Amino acid sequence: MDATIFLFLLQDGIINGSVYALVAIATVLVFAVTRVILVPQGEFVAFTALTIAALENGRMPSTPWLLLALGGLAAASELIRHFNEMTSRRVIRIVLFDLALPIALLLATRMLAPMKLGQVANILLAIALITPMGPMLYRIAFEPLAHSSVLVLLMAAFGVHFSLMGLGLLFFGPEGTGTAPLSSQSFALGDLVVTGQSIAVLIVTALLLMLFALFFGRTLLGKALRACSSNRIGARLVGIPTSAAGQIAFALAALLGAISGVLVGPLMTVFYDSGFLIGLKAFVAAILGGLGSYPLTVLAALGVGFAEALFSFWASNFKEVLVFTLIIPVLAWRSLVAPHAEETE
Repeated sequence: MDATIFLFLLQDGIINGSVYALVAIATVLVFAVTRVILVPQGEFVAFTALTIAALENGRMPSTPWLLLALGGLAAASELIRHFNEMTSRRVIRIVLFDLALPIALLLATRMLAPMKLGQVANILLAIALITPMGPMLYRIAFEPLAHSSVLVLLMAAFGVHFSLMGLGLLFFGPEGTGTAPLSSQSFALGDLVVTGQSIAVLIVTALLLMLFALFFGRTLLGKALRACSSNRIGARLVGIPTSAAGQIAFALAALLGAISGVLVGPLMTVFYDSGFLIGLKAFVAAILGGLGSYPLTVLAALGVGFAEALFSFWASNFKEVLVFTLIIPVLAWRSLVAPHAEETE
């Protein structure tokens, strides 16, 4: 390996690692607030890229129908579980968020898709379609199990993942696709060619991480989520609604997943099940980062991206396996040095 190849691998590792960082941050956030290891986080990424690809071709994507189906399930779940304590205000909220919003987005997408309004409009519409899926999934699958063990929540997360993969095949089909780059410009840096898409990924990731830090450090809502992640019982005792905190965490995770889908669409061919590998690599980064520290998670994600680039150069047929084996020594070390503790809420 000469210096030029190393620089190309380093560039690929940083770009892929930046995407993994956003997905891993969402995974850590959801786990900290709700104790859910969000296995289906990658589905937000894949569905966003597939939605944008359909809009770029002037076709009506199936995403609004998926959102409407999830909204109907979320509404039915809440009505059944809270039937005896239902108030008019709660019914109005369910109707507006679970039914009216998906229908409005469905009608808007049907009207706007054939117009080919451009990249910015496509991206905003795709993010608007994907982000509400987060809190809907939380209310359907995880809120009823909020007081269960982490193992039960993990099993539920895998169930949601496989369900979304089946729905993805049904709604999007088996064909893979890509999206137009955010920037088609490129320039040479010595022997290294840097594309505009690479610069866009780095800029967007850096801005999101800064906004993320400001949100948790300066806003009341961010501090409430931090309180829930530190002590859920204590947060509930001081009046912080943990159910709302869970929905907000899932909404932020879906938003970060959607933005990751915008960034990853031009970099690879995306299929309905492509999100699984992206989510797994982000999960490896989250584990390497301690599943609790956001700065360490970002550094670990960059490390995973660079390791993947090296493995693809040395042993491309086994790169996925080699990336996942990075987690083994970390787990083995922690099992030896970490004191045993009973699971707490």
